[in-house]
Amino acid sequence: MRPARLPAVAATAVAALAAVTGCTEKGSTAGSDQVVRVTSTDDKCEVSKKEFPAGHIALAVENKGSKVTEVYVLFPDDRIVTERENIGPGTRQTVTAEVKAGDYTIVCKPGMKGDGIRQSVKATGGGSAAQRDPRLDKAVAAYREYAQQQADETLPLAEKFAAAVTSGDVEAAKKAYAPSRLGWERTEPVAESFGDIDPKVDVREDGLEDGQDPAADWTGWHRLEKSLWKDKKIGDREKELAGLLIKDLKDWQNRVGKAEITPTSMANGAKELLDEVATGKVTGEEERYSHTDLVDFKANVEGAQKAYELLKPVARANEPALVTELDKQFAALNGLLDTYRADKESYEFTSYDKVGDADRKQLSDGVNALAEPLSKLAAAVVVK
Repeated sequence: MRPARLPAVAATAVAALAAVTGCTEKGSTAGSDQVVRVTSTDDKCEVSKKEFPAGHIALAVENKGSKVTEVYVLFPDDRIVTERENIGPGTRQTVTAEVKAGDYTIVCKPGMKGDGIRQSVKATGGGSAAQRDPRLDKAVAAYREYAQQQADETLPLAEKFAAAVTSGDVEAAKKAYAPSRLGWERTEPVAESFGDIDPKVDVREDGLEDGQDPAADWTGWHRLEKSLWKDKKIGDREKELAGLLIKDLKDWQNRVGKAEITPTSMANGAKELLDEVATGKVTGEEERYSHTDLVDFKANVEGAQKAYELLKPVARANEPALVTELDKQFAALNGLLDTYRADKESYEFTSYDKVGDADRKQLSDGVNALAEPLSKLAAAVVVK
């Protein structure tokens, strides 16, 4: 889970509307009746229309407030249709989504905490999703299978980590910690779509909501990370939290197959994973005690690349130049990451506290170079 922070990928934060009218040109996601302007301030969330046709919509988001904000489209039960986090003050972004007919909520979260400021909206029509290339249905099915596989493979690794905690073995728990997170980090946008799981298993202390007590309310991997590396001890509370982590991860495993997945949510999720790298891994804030940031970094890139590769046949047909650029930037970033591990099959990366400022800048530049074209993938897969 990402706390409120200015994004390291400032260039892509402004990868905006290209004027809202750009949404009706080639490479577009929707006609003008399906462009919804969202204006976020520190105390308001204004939408340009409360009703729009079902299908592909483009949220043209502008942050006129003084705080970093995030914008969500939610189902009535608060599951996430699409989201965009880390929208800096004075910047704009366009988010493409696919919606069926029905009721939804658009939410702005100034400061990226709390329930946000909400607007009820409706997608009108016959209730069917936007028409799409059959290859995209195949991509969605394959990605759903991938997400389930990652959850299934995470459980035994997490159980090994939890068993070490429960037995009081600090060193064994440290060794099992990073591998237990790989599958989660590869598919985190799917878990985040449920709304309630991510805050239980992956929140950092500074990501707690106002009023939450770290001693009582902070759970999950990072709470245990602090105990293992900073406090260097395992007590009764940590053993209890290890069991709770497995319970919550089993909940995730059981719900993955029911996630709402569309081609645009896959593409937006890939971009979210790069934002996750930029706001947590490159800065060293995600794994601030264990310094295993590069393991998470690699998993995020792998998850983003998986979604991209599945969408690539359609993206290539619609925007071949974009695919060429994405192939180039994925290869460059993966090559750079490979310099921090012993071999290409290993997930034993250099401890991030050993990575100097110049090298961190190089990693950040690599993320930025990939994030900018990746932000265009959602629009590329819905071009007619």
